[in-house]
Amino acid sequence: VQLQACGGGLVQAGGSLRLSCVVSGSTARNYPMGWFRQAAGKEREFVAAISRNDLNTDYVDFVKGRFTISRDNAKNTLYLQMNGLQPEDTAVYFCAAKIATSWERWFKYSHQYDYWGQGTLVTVSS
Repeated sequence: VQLQACGGGLVQAGGSLRLSCVVSGSTARNYPMGWFRQAAGKEREFVAAISRNDLNTDYVDFVKGRFTISRDNAKNTLYLQMNGLQPEDTAVYFCAAKIATSWERWFKYSHQYDYWGQGTLVTVSS
């Protein structure tokens, strides 16, 4: 299974970006998935997660109301819509997939995930 993240870039504060994560070698629907980010000099942190059935999502507090995680199973792609971006959102964003049989569960710890994308850089200027 391979994950390819893209969609990062440079944006002004208050702007929007949509990150994409294309799954190859398997079907995205088979996995609960998530987004994490890592700012320079900091630990990787959880951003958002979605269950296999797409009915359950979770977000870290500082992105609630601004970011939306979703999946298009026809395109085998996970998305992260980011609105109201702030300079503190600057980081490399990673998508991840977990091997799981549950349709309802989501996961928010990086060590729980089995596959990772290469990361895409988001830079927000003030």
